[in-house]
Amino acid sequence: MAHGEVELRTAARTNGTNNNSAAAPKLNKISSFITQSADKGAAQSMLHACGLTVEALDKPQVGISSVWWEGNPCNTPLLEFGRLIKQGCEAVDLVGLQNNTIGVSDAITMGGSGMQYSLPSRELIADSIETITMAQYHDANVSIPGMLASLVASESSLMVSSMRSRKRGAAKSASSKSSSSSSLMSMITRPSIIVYGGTIQPGRHGMDMPGLGRKKGDPCNVADNFEATGAYAKGLITAEERVDLIRNACPGPGACGGMFTANTLSTAIEVMGMGLPLTSSTSAVYPEKTQECLRVGGYIKNLLEKDIKPRDIMTKKAFENAITMTHVMGGSTNAVLHLIAVARAGDVDITIDDFQRIGDKTPMLADVKPSGKYYMEGIHNIGGVPRVLKYILDNTDLLHGDVMTCTGKTLRENLADVEPLEFETQDIIRPLSNPIKATGHLTIMRGSLCPGGAVSKLTGKEGLYFDGTAVVFDSEEGITEAIAEGRVKDGSVVIIRYVGPKGGPGMPEMLGPTGAIMGAGLGKTVALITDGRFSGASHGFCTGHVVPKAAEGGPIALVKDGDRITIDASTREINIHISAEEMEQRKQWWIKEKKGKLANRPTRGWLYKFARDVQNASEGCITDRDLF
Repeated sequence: MAHGEVELRTAARTNGTNNNSAAAPKLNKISSFITQSADKGAAQSMLHACGLTVEALDKPQVGISSVWWEGNPCNTPLLEFGRLIKQGCEAVDLVGLQNNTIGVSDAITMGGSGMQYSLPSRELIADSIETITMAQYHDANVSIPGMLASLVASESSLMVSSMRSRKRGAAKSASSKSSSSSSLMSMITRPSIIVYGGTIQPGRHGMDMPGLGRKKGDPCNVADNFEATGAYAKGLITAEERVDLIRNACPGPGACGGMFTANTLSTAIEVMGMGLPLTSSTSAVYPEKTQECLRVGGYIKNLLEKDIKPRDIMTKKAFENAITMTHVMGGSTNAVLHLIAVARAGDVDITIDDFQRIGDKTPMLADVKPSGKYYMEGIHNIGGVPRVLKYILDNTDLLHGDVMTCTGKTLRENLADVEPLEFETQDIIRPLSNPIKATGHLTIMRGSLCPGGAVSKLTGKEGLYFDGTAVVFDSEEGITEAIAEGRVKDGSVVIIRYVGPKGGPGMPEMLGPTGAIMGAGLGKTVALITDGRFSGASHGFCTGHVVPKAAEGGPIALVKDGDRITIDASTREINIHISAEEMEQRKQWWIKEKKGKLANRPTRGWLYKFARDVQNASEGCITDRDLF
């Protein structure tokens, strides 16, 4: 008999229940294994020592997993949000048990070696939440992520953690000859809700910045600092103006305020049904975020009663909805990588080509940062994501309204009482008749430079074609100096390589280089191609996620200064214009001189393990691919 079956039958026998009975559902069927079994006295003693009474041991246990830490405004409010969620759980006779995990600030680590840990932190966070949920026999989980790229890699990973166990359990069930498959499956998946830590409010310039066309009182955000770096290097702004921006860009707690990676993935979470309506647009400092935290306990109890688990919510239709809204809202390229990773964890068939298929029929409607004018707070002020969803659902066939959500209702049911979106008093969301771009902005590229795929974010402002000359960097170091010295100029195609998932390692984001290019006034005349990632705050003629990556000898590793590179959005191709013979000669040189000789290859520790196991960007940079 499988070990999981022994545990479940022991718990059921001790409590005098039958898993096959038609009685009311047992909400603590997981935790009762340690709280009710006669042979688990040690476990019960430990829980008593934590303050749980005899009565509390009879109640379902909800793990409350926060990505709280000091030193980053995206994360500082999350501990208090966890306390509020615990309070809300107790109000509906659930036991809330707070726990915590690590984080990495992309904005702080950007451009340095610390950024190598950003994407890998997604795996650590997912594994840590999975570990405590499964090891401590929690009946349900509420996860509280915050911040941009890596911790929305985390937001993504929180979904990964709740889905990943299903994959492992499915493998066990398939190989087991016992009749415990259904019991085992119920044991290894838990009802879950994600509470987004909230967006930051826009900052305000404290003085005029004429070099960048800004005036005192104009809104600003942390990403503007990266453009200011390029502007300062070119002499377009003064030191005083740069310092003023530093001091005013971030007015308080919350994740970066544009449709950057955090808000892109929080929108996807809400659209998929793993977060409550409005979770993605509510500011971290709004009273509504407090109320959301207090209400979550009731929704978790409802999920327990109805036995609704992440696998019932995160279906292929739900992923398609998330991809659709990523295009509608002008979301980050990181959505491609992270949503594929989440889908792989749950055995849902989503590939990079699904982003193109859906984008071909989906317009971009949101005029939001980084390529637009407004912030996530503006989206909230016009009714949030539910109002945009309602508009798309009622006027197109782009969304699946019948998908289940964490409210216990379908998406269509959630939107039944939402007021229609109107266009007379707001211009943040365009009407379908006048889109910013008629098709999606995330474009899956192929061609001789990236035969395995790459991702471009093209909003229409960049143009459809670029023909330029390669300027090659084997890391992002030196970009700002090259711009200041004029080596990167009109017509340049900047190639930044050996910054992929293995070569970086960790696939760091290139917000520093893109920001410097934009700030120097080169955003429309310089393109950037990399096997690394881009922050959601990046904009311009940018292509990332190049596969094969430089570390495995992909074509991007063979580019030389002066090579002609063309980027054609209409054919979705990026090509290097050299002969096949020349390409083969360069390949043989790379095998002899470069293969296995990366200067920054780790030999121990977490980055070593990540680089060893990580798959390519087109597969979501997952690290738990089936090996057996």
